[in-house]
Amino acid sequence: MAEEARLVQPVDGETFLIDLAYQGQPEGVGVYLLVDEHPALVDVGPTPNLPRLLSGIRAAGLEPEAIEYVFLTHIHLDHAGGAGVLARSLPRARFLVHPRGAPHLVDPTRLVQSAGRLFGEAMATLYGEVAPLPGDAVRALEDGEEVVLGRRRLVAVATPGHAKHHHAYWEPGRRWVYAGDVAGIALPGTAYVHPPTPPPDLDLEAWEASIDRLLALGPQRLLYTHFGWQDEPATRLEELRKRLRAEGAWVKEGLEAGLELDALVARYQARVEPELEAAVGPARARRYRLTVNGWMNVLGWKRYWERRA
Repeated sequence: MAEEARLVQPVDGETFLIDLAYQGQPEGVGVYLLVDEHPALVDVGPTPNLPRLLSGIRAAGLEPEAIEYVFLTHIHLDHAGGAGVLARSLPRARFLVHPRGAPHLVDPTRLVQSAGRLFGEAMATLYGEVAPLPGDAVRALEDGEEVVLGRRRLVAVATPGHAKHHHAYWEPGRRWVYAGDVAGIALPGTAYVHPPTPPPDLDLEAWEASIDRLLALGPQRLLYTHFGWQDEPATRLEELRKRLRAEGAWVKEGLEAGLELDALVARYQARVEPELEAAVGPARARRYRLTVNGWMNVLGWKRYWERRA
């Protein structure tokens, strides 16, 4: 029973958060199960964690074969890397994604090559098999397009900034936003919001416009893939905006001073790490680092500022 409680957390009576225990740790990557006439998932995580996802679906009272929709916030491997393998256990499911992401689900070759350059030898351990999805299992959703699950419906909201192929999903009946990475990383019970800024698509102006768009919806709850849910959306989104501006400025200053990548990362870590640990404590700080790290964040900012120049 204790293990089941760690595996599946009810958000309400029809919504469940499945903790994938990413890299063996809690509160790293979560998948949302939406129970309705047409059951759905939001994000799937990477392939090594799929057995736990399937166990979580069953623990919540459904069989995986019942899932009809999988809403992918974007195609980064910690969110969608397991989609192709998962499809073998979800014969009825259609995988819904931003139009820019759809081709890479059907043919993930370029996606895997790009990730391999970033993650090197850790790629296999972190993400395992990245299998192609059958073309008829993938559906590209346009901005504003809605999908009716029964009593509830989700609306795709194009929210670039973290990635060009990013959707948040707005559930107007509950006034909830399934935010993927556009709302940053924020663990339950903490006010600290950490912006994940990896290459190659980081775009500060687009991200701030996406924040504005989410605020205009008037949400009552943000549901994060990393991790859990928060009920002060405006406060969290403005905290994210503040940190994006600050961290981007730190890296820009370092570039203008002529620092190389290693020195930029060291400078960034010297600013961010003490703030993070003071805000959430060492154990929680390690969980933030599961899905974001200084080297990746700085590399994203470096490419952004070089592109701007």
